[in-house]
Amino acid sequence: MQVESFFEWLGQALGAVIRFIVDGLSGLFNALTHAGGNFVEGLSQTLGMDTSIISILALIVGLMLLYSAIRAFMRASIIMGIIWLLLGLWLLSWVIH
Repeated sequence: MQVESFFEWLGQALGAVIRFIVDGLSGLFNALTHAGGNFVEGLSQTLGMDTSIISILALIVGLMLLYSAIRAFMRASIIMGIIWLLLGLWLLSWVIH
């Protein structure tokens, strides 16, 4: 009888600890998700673009193309710099309204 109550108490204590950890992590991840959503919403409103994942990916690719253009200009490769610059600006103009 005494052993059964000990294991019951141990199970309840372990369950309470696990529940506390799960609730804490759930709150943390909810806060991070909310912050990320607010960031994407603010970015999309400022740039005048949609909040879809395709638009965000196109924005990232366009910025990478502009970065490639800058690197090409730094290497004194004028033709490749102009090509990367035009591709980047074309993609960003398509994404940003």
